[in-house]
Amino acid sequence: MFAFQKFGIAISFLLFSTLSTQGAIAQDAATQDKAKQVWQVLDYLAVDYGAAVQGGLVVSKNEYAEMQEFSENAEKQLASLPKTAASSDLLLKAGKLRKLIANKASADEVASLSRTLATQVLQVYPVPLSPSKAPDLGRGSALYQANCASCHGAQGHGDGPLAAQLNPPPIALSGHDRAKERSVFSLQQIISHGVAGTSMPSFAQLSEDDRWAIAFFASTLPYSDADRKAGKAAWASDAAIRGVLPNLSALTQSSETALSKQLPSTAGPVLAYLRSEPNIVIASDEDSLALAKTKLSESIRALESGDKGNASRLALSAYLDGFEIAEPALAAKNKQLFDDLEKGMGAFRAIVNSGQIDEAKAAEQNLQSLLTQAQDALVNATDDPLGTFLGAFAILLREGLEALLVVVAMVAFLKKADRRDVLKYVHAGWVTALAGGGVTWAVATYLVDFSGASREMTEGFSAIFAAVVLLAVGIWMHQKSMAGRWQAYVKEKLSSALNRRSALMLFILSFVTVYREVFETVLFYAALWTGGNGGYMLLGMGAAIVILAIVAVILLRTSARLPISQFFAASSALVAILAFVMVGKGVAALQKVGVFEITPIAFPQVDLLGIYPTMQTVVSQLFILTIIIASVIYNVRSAKK
Repeated sequence: MFAFQKFGIAISFLLFSTLSTQGAIAQDAATQDKAKQVWQVLDYLAVDYGAAVQGGLVVSKNEYAEMQEFSENAEKQLASLPKTAASSDLLLKAGKLRKLIANKASADEVASLSRTLATQVLQVYPVPLSPSKAPDLGRGSALYQANCASCHGAQGHGDGPLAAQLNPPPIALSGHDRAKERSVFSLQQIISHGVAGTSMPSFAQLSEDDRWAIAFFASTLPYSDADRKAGKAAWASDAAIRGVLPNLSALTQSSETALSKQLPSTAGPVLAYLRSEPNIVIASDEDSLALAKTKLSESIRALESGDKGNASRLALSAYLDGFEIAEPALAAKNKQLFDDLEKGMGAFRAIVNSGQIDEAKAAEQNLQSLLTQAQDALVNATDDPLGTFLGAFAILLREGLEALLVVVAMVAFLKKADRRDVLKYVHAGWVTALAGGGVTWAVATYLVDFSGASREMTEGFSAIFAAVVLLAVGIWMHQKSMAGRWQAYVKEKLSSALNRRSALMLFILSFVTVYREVFETVLFYAALWTGGNGGYMLLGMGAAIVILAIVAVILLRTSARLPISQFFAASSALVAILAFVMVGKGVAALQKVGVFEITPIAFPQVDLLGIYPTMQTVVSQLFILTIIIASVIYNVRSAKK
């Protein structure tokens, strides 16, 4: 009964690990939120200081007092953020900004320093700067009319029915002078947090998607249809413009004033067009690889400046926000290149964490070359029917085999033990997992984009969960294989062993094991489906299902012919191997999202067995192996007594 008695301990350990990780994530989220607020204050100073001071003279006492208060607030909030190598420089610039405002410096000088400092804040404390998908401007318009028009006016002229009652009055969103200084991101932050000292409230009660939708709609109000038409023509005719605004993140961060330095004659019209049609710049797989290249370069610059913490965060971002997005498509089209990049990304993060600048530069150059090859592979790959068929076949066969072995082992065990009444829990588990895969496909396609972090976290924790349970079950099976008197044990003891709690455990194990593989398969198939060879993909999937079914039948028939003691011995060996594999893959997945460190070692990589050349994965598998060996020795000695 080892598996069932120790299951609670294993789950407690797993939950503790999960909660600890969640705590770390929550702490990061709090830092991000504070960094966003600092950025918002600095952006406000850059945009509105000119309305308070002109030619060294205060033209609005209230506005000027607000500018002084905001500059002091920015300095205090920066001081409260987690310390980094760049903290002293940030505080130095914040102090200089406060003094400029106190001395009534020019608007250009204040705006320049404010924007420089704001940019640096987001470099040191990276935060999401764009929505996960293209905002719905139709919904943004409806939400604006419901929540904003009463103050800002239906057309954004600052003439809503409540405007006359407000002091200071609401800004005219349609006014071009102020609007050209604001990015969509700055508008989203104002909507999210409000503006202290004004009647502008926070709309944090709205969802993240809704706040982005309002921000995008509001950003279109200063522009005319003629602006949008001119912007559309410029976007279509000039490839250089598309290079300046390659994705949604670049669009949300761009203001007309900043963009005019690169696009002197077309900045306004281009933004007018793209803000009204944000789906135009949704990042493709190639775009995400370009982002990975940028993050790698930024990581090297941060490391050279002595900011190892920021360099590590940028290195992780290069993987999660860049490479991971394109991973399914690349793995389906060039598996070797995918493997080389994944290994290289892990090695780069380890080198950066160790602070080895020269080695990091060499690793970065190699990755840049590999990423260029990956971009070419995705752009130039021909979606031939045979390639699609083989890709779909190999993916399902590879991902499905592990899950099949676990489920078949449970089914065979229950049949052997004459407990067919409990089979329904196992079958319910894998059927629910398959249904969950269908839901995942629909959600990933039509509702949200799964981030690289969420994908790896799902795969990592589910693998470790399965490994813990399988290890416990394997030890128990081996114990019983050494004890003898099987028929009596099965008839007298098994009923109490397989109570409702244990049946629920079997359901959970079946679900988690299968869903983990289904989750990853869905992501790979989504990448293949975009190639337009859907029929051939379905044929490949069907062929893999046939092979898996044949393997399942062979395993079930073979196990039925084995004497029960041999069956338990063989089953215990199988689940122990699977536990060994799962823990290696689970730790490797969690290394990718920064939950565990990466310490490379000279060791072979065997993907089939979950063996990877890092200290953390090897130690975890050695730990599992030690438990297995110790349990076998203990069980053998106990049987001889």
